[in-house]
Amino acid sequence: MGKQQQQPKPAPAAPPPQPSKTAHSPLLTYASMVTLLSLCPPFVILLWYTMVHADGSVLQIYEHLRDHGILEGLKAIWPAPTLVAGKIILGFALFEAALQLLLPGKRFEGPISPSGNVPVYKANGLLAYAVTLLTYLSLWWFGIFNPAIVYDHLGEIYSALVFGSLVFCLLLYIKGHVAPSSSDSGSAGNVIIDFYWGMELYPRIGKHFDIKVFTNCRFGMMSWAVLAVTYCIKQYEMNGRVADSMLVNTALMLIYITKFFWWESGYWCTMDIAHDRAGFYICWGCLVWVPSIYTSPGMYLVNHPVNLGPQLALSILLAGILCIYINYDCDRQRQEFRRTNGKATVWGKAPSKIIASYQTTKGETKTSLLLTSGWWGFSRHFHYAPEILAAFFWTVPALFTHFMPYFYVIFLTILLLDRAKRDDDRCSTKYGKYWKMYCNRVPYRVVPGIY
Repeated sequence: MGKQQQQPKPAPAAPPPQPSKTAHSPLLTYASMVTLLSLCPPFVILLWYTMVHADGSVLQIYEHLRDHGILEGLKAIWPAPTLVAGKIILGFALFEAALQLLLPGKRFEGPISPSGNVPVYKANGLLAYAVTLLTYLSLWWFGIFNPAIVYDHLGEIYSALVFGSLVFCLLLYIKGHVAPSSSDSGSAGNVIIDFYWGMELYPRIGKHFDIKVFTNCRFGMMSWAVLAVTYCIKQYEMNGRVADSMLVNTALMLIYITKFFWWESGYWCTMDIAHDRAGFYICWGCLVWVPSIYTSPGMYLVNHPVNLGPQLALSILLAGILCIYINYDCDRQRQEFRRTNGKATVWGKAPSKIIASYQTTKGETKTSLLLTSGWWGFSRHFHYAPEILAAFFWTVPALFTHFMPYFYVIFLTILLLDRAKRDDDRCSTKYGKYWKMYCNRVPYRVVPGIY
């Protein structure tokens, strides 16, 4: 396994970095890990079955499990992985891996790590996204491959992903012990914690293939887009038309994913990449949870088309686009502020900021600029609010006949509120008194005036 492409200058030896402090009590954190490890895999199958075979009805699933028992009920609906599913997954994974390695892209340096390493990336995500969608649609248009096959084998695909990704995370755990890619790695001394949170911050294969970029961006986010298109095509082939509800849902999701790849290098500076290690939480989540849970509103709409009418459809579409734009502009504003070392104007004015100093694990003193104006003057994680609202707007075309299409919105809300707390705790430890100054100036965590 290769080392990071850029290493810091030699420094005095330091103990191996340990995983970040948890945002909750150790007991609650441990219980949460065990619960998620146990429940997430079967929930993926339950959600797929509910959306595709049970009309999105929680009551139907409850009655099924009540009548058959939980274990027997799960066994009855859990599809076995098939060769077709394996070929679809492997073909997609190899295609995305090839694009990640071979397509041209600008060099991008991520933020300096706790151990002083600077990860180097090739920023070609937007090009890979365009090539992926163009290839997928061309295969359908010219009759080479019918995306409806993916929908028809969706349960088998999710089943294969559930088990295959667990093996993948186990290999990451072993790699972290025997062949870490950089000094940003280490064990917490507990097998479950190491498997769940991960051993390495920046695992790579060789010098150029970044594993977290592949799992998070090129498999997870790309599969979200591919499945959104798949659901549209499946509905068209079933009904001879695509309902306006499906069009709004798909359009908003694709706009959001386009925004993600446009800003992909910014994502490499976020908690997911720069702070969370590569374990079950991040990697299994992106390989399995994203393509199943994040796409679930569209999965439901395939068999439950809703006719919104032009006025309501356009209103939902425009509201969703506005939320996605605000989410993007929040990230753009902060990224520009950092790129110019605090000299960029914010809404036409000089930015308000706090200069915070901190020490690295090697005892070096560094400084960071904390933006306290613009969107970032409303709350410390304001960008999460429009992201949650955008998810609501691409789900609401399903209307309110059933609860399950809204599971993703509820999950995303819990995820982002928890992430905001974890980030606040991490920053409080890192910046100390400067973070207190920041919180005094920007008192709300996510929703201004509420939380």
